[in-house]
Amino acid sequence: MNLIKFIEAFPDEASCRAKFKEFRDQQGIICRKCGCTDHYWLQTIEKYQCKKCKTRTSLRSGTVMHASNLPFRPWFIALHLLTGTKKTFSALELQRQIGHKFYEPIWYMLQKIRMTMGSRDNQYPLDKIVELDEGFFESVDTDKDKDEKDEKKKRGRGSQKQSTVLVMASTVHDFKSKKKYSKPTKFRYVRMLVMDNLKSETVGKKVKENISEESVVKTDNYTSYTRIKDHVWCHIPRKVKPEEAGKILPWVHTMIANAKRTMLGVHHMVSKKYAQTYLDEFCYKVNRRYF
Repeated sequence: MNLIKFIEAFPDEASCRAKFKEFRDQQGIICRKCGCTDHYWLQTIEKYQCKKCKTRTSLRSGTVMHASNLPFRPWFIALHLLTGTKKTFSALELQRQIGHKFYEPIWYMLQKIRMTMGSRDNQYPLDKIVELDEGFFESVDTDKDKDEKDEKKKRGRGSQKQSTVLVMASTVHDFKSKKKYSKPTKFRYVRMLVMDNLKSETVGKKVKENISEESVVKTDNYTSYTRIKDHVWCHIPRKVKPEEAGKILPWVHTMIANAKRTMLGVHHMVSKKYAQTYLDEFCYKVNRRYF
């Protein structure tokens, strides 16, 4: 659905509200008090009422719009722009496009959407041939005191100005491609996880949670990857020189470069506290590029 079709389908608040109710009716309503799934729709107050205990549930309750005072149409516009475009939008730009007076509710709305994208992606484990490597993304720690600004910062790998991210790219062998400079594998899906550390126990836990046991995992020979073999069918560590990293693990480095370019070009600087939500949005878009 392009922008013109979206405007035609949702020209006003009433059309957005009606479509949202249609989605909720398809999913079903669960009473937060007794767990009953049978409800009446009270047209006069626009709420669901449980047939068993008479508890009422609003149209937004229990959804991504829960506790939001924004109208339905700004939500629909934000959802369309974030999911229907290849690039992303900053909260400030979306505020301009919607014409809202305040920045904070728009920023909060976008964060909730990005978190929902992440929770949706987490329902599907990666499989086939999975390339795995770490990336370091420029970010700022907004919770630090201003006095620490003059503190001497570490440069390069492990800097205080970077977020450590574990990047996993699911691929399959590409037997059909005959291009001279094409990669030997075909890219499928990607997942990026912000890590507190890169200890072998932490990495092994994340691999177990996010990669199927039947998968083949390809990594470099970094010592923190030694326990990956305990959680997957096959682990292939390779000794990789820095200049050959793009050839041994091509898709991981492609995704890291694309994510950095997106975050730098649109958001300029991201807080460490919310780095995961921005990466969730990037992965969500990439994973559904053909949907």
